Amino acid sequence: MVKLGKRFKEISESVDSLKIYEIDEAIKLVKNNAKAKFNETIEIVFNLGVDPKQADQMVRGVVKLPEGTGKEVRVAVFARDVKAKEAKDAGADIVGDDDLAETVKTGKFEFDRVISTPDMMAVVGQLGKILGPRGLMPNPKLGTVTTNVKKAVEDAKAGELEYKTNGIVIHSGVGKSKFNKEELVSNIKFFVETISKDKPSGVKG
Repeated sequence: MVKLGKRFKEISESVDSLKIYEIDEAIKLVKNNAKAKFNETIEIVFNLGVDPKQADQMVRGVVKLPEGTGKEVRVAVFARDVKAKEAKDAGADIVGDDDLAETVKTGKFEFDRVISTPDMMAVVGQLGKILGPRGLMPNPKLGTVTTNVKKAVEDAKAGELEYKTNGIVIHSGVGKSKFNKEELVSNIKFFVETISKDKPSGVKG
């Protein structure tokens, strides 16, 4: 039997599991229960009711939260020459080509977003088995394979999130416990609206 921690019990006692909370009240509860010594991430989980066996019911995209995420995003860019300089000037944490590929192959790297110029995809494509399972594989549909690396890096640094269904749910951070209520409400509502617009045509209800 799993032994529940003291903090988990305290939080559970403060929440009525049978009640549907309005967003303001829910945020108040979350912030009141955020008592760790670090700036905790506040997360949202969507149950989308999709059929994960149907390829056309995969929900995936990017969203730039109006108040940002409060998280420092580490960005790696595969680029050469002028585009490499653009990426560095835009604030990318690591920029490279074949040398960056060798780093990825070791499995010992720490970045949250990978961006690539189209001409580098022949190199990046060989890293799919490493980047793919970590959700880091660049994708033109998500704006992470692009010639406009400056904008891609700036958007990533500003708190742009990638999201996609994991089974029937999407799970993502929407801010930090030190955000005020208005900032969290703004981020959550914007995210919900974005997901709603992405509803696959085959999903009912």
